[in-house]
Amino acid sequence: MMRCLTLLSGLILLSTLSSGEDAAKNSPLQLTLRQQKATPIAASGNVRFQRVEHRESWDAADTAIIVCDVWDRHHCLNAVRRMTEFLPRMNQVLTVARQKGAVIIHAPSDCMPAYESHPARLRAIHAPVAANRPQDMEFWCSKIPSEEQACYPIDQSDGGEDDDPAEHAVWAATLKAEGRNPGLPWKSQNDAIVIDTEKDYISDKGDEVWNILESRGIRNVILVGVHTNMCVLGRPFGLRQMVRGEKNVVLMRDLTDSMYNPKRWPWVDHFTGNDLIISHVERFVCPTISSEQILGGKPHVSEYDSRTLKDISSHDSVRTDATEQKAPASYWKTAVVPGLWADVEPQDMPKFSGTLWLRCSIRLPASWIRNHPVALELPAGTSAEGWLNGKALLKTNHTGQPGLAFDNTALVQDGVNLLTLKVQQSDSTETLADAPVLHCGGRQLILAGRWQLQIGDDPAFSNIPLPAQFGLGPDVLFEAPHGP
Repeated sequence: MMRCLTLLSGLILLSTLSSGEDAAKNSPLQLTLRQQKATPIAASGNVRFQRVEHRESWDAADTAIIVCDVWDRHHCLNAVRRMTEFLPRMNQVLTVARQKGAVIIHAPSDCMPAYESHPARLRAIHAPVAANRPQDMEFWCSKIPSEEQACYPIDQSDGGEDDDPAEHAVWAATLKAEGRNPGLPWKSQNDAIVIDTEKDYISDKGDEVWNILESRGIRNVILVGVHTNMCVLGRPFGLRQMVRGEKNVVLMRDLTDSMYNPKRWPWVDHFTGNDLIISHVERFVCPTISSEQILGGKPHVSEYDSRTLKDISSHDSVRTDATEQKAPASYWKTAVVPGLWADVEPQDMPKFSGTLWLRCSIRLPASWIRNHPVALELPAGTSAEGWLNGKALLKTNHTGQPGLAFDNTALVQDGVNLLTLKVQQSDSTETLADAPVLHCGGRQLILAGRWQLQIGDDPAFSNIPLPAQFGLGPDVLFEAPHGP
């Protein structure tokens, strides 16, 4: 009799444990979404941003986590150190979310050859083609409408590398000894992140990721990985494209990092620069969450982050530190074109004589270009040289106005391009008297708005050390609309 009771008790215990595990597996994700809402300041006409939080319950089966560019190697050693710290916790998040029924999509960009025959890669390739795929989902996205009025909070045009030069040289030599390109050393996803061959997906293509989401009925998307100011925001599967596709998307803010060099504006430490990018996301792109909402415990904080004040939301919080430093020669200011020198900060130069540099990024669709030449019409009386992605433009005339002719072989169609102008001025009160205009096949794109401005005569100003899609923020981007 006692033996029967013991067996019965054991069965009841196993049943209870199994029920508990099933309940945990089927329990929804209880998340606290953080955003920043704009409140008008009546006296000045400006706005003040305030953080707000709200709770949401997400069914895990309706949720996907996209792991962005968690590569096995990176050209920046400090970026490797920071990412290596949070990878174990990221893997725990993925494990728990997977057990609850969430879809995990691994997106190590440029690394698909390493997974050519991997079940998770084949699963992504063979996902049913979605009929509702948004336009341009296969392309990089550098700006969405909500960012139109945003001033980008950091200068990342040097690539954001913050390594000690001596350490960086040793790291580059190590990568080369491994048979890697020190500038593009990634070949696969980092082994610290487990890929479930039975359930997960592998893709770095926006259209494939969209097919996966639609075939699985995914409404909610969480982005983790690096780097927020470049790939996490802009990739074809990144935050902006998820917003464009009207997904309920969030960034997990403690399991990410940014490429920011403290030697660039606004001259704050790396982690404050990362905070400012997260703040930009919360204001203009989407809400954020943190990992303890899935795992419990506390959110990840880097051991390299020695700040007393963390989680910075604006430049105002660090304005003293940022403005005490003298602006270096490489500092590019943001200015409106056409505009007055009197409006360029600091507002102490009503006139200017000398060499003025202006740069912005442009995106022209392939449907515009085809076999049409592209010409840049300059304001009347303007003497200027120009470069497209670092390649010199030819001087020309467009309908009697001074202009510059593009070399279409240097133009990235459907992508982001760097346009730089070198203008000679004499006692000019205006940055430019009028906006430059791009002409292509009977269409035109007026480049009126925010540009970056620099003075001096350094030939290096004509280019940046990486593609424009990575180097410049969305506040100086001009995009042509798609057309037949």
